[in-house]
Amino acid sequence: MANCHFCKAEIPPLTTIGYATVCASCGGSLKICLNCRFYDPSAYHQCREGVEEPVVYKDVANFCEHFVLKEGSDTKTTDKQGEARSNFFSLFNDEVD
Repeated sequence: MANCHFCKAEIPPLTTIGYATVCASCGGSLKICLNCRFYDPSAYHQCREGVEEPVVYKDVANFCEHFVLKEGSDTKTTDKQGEARSNFFSLFNDEVD
């Protein structure tokens, strides 16, 4: 199940994603880096595919040829990042912001 990055609404499985495709729930663009399977904040150009020119705005529709709609949502990744951050700060003090 794929979800919209902006509102987390489910994207129907047979939806063809093009440059002008928008979420039926919130109207946000769907062909954005943040909805792509290859988006990785820690990768070169923040993409696991060999893109030659980086996409500057990851939350705006683009014409990337490597785009593949990712399955699932980022909640697990966000939870792991928050937990890692808490563990890191706990090494230095007892309070976490």
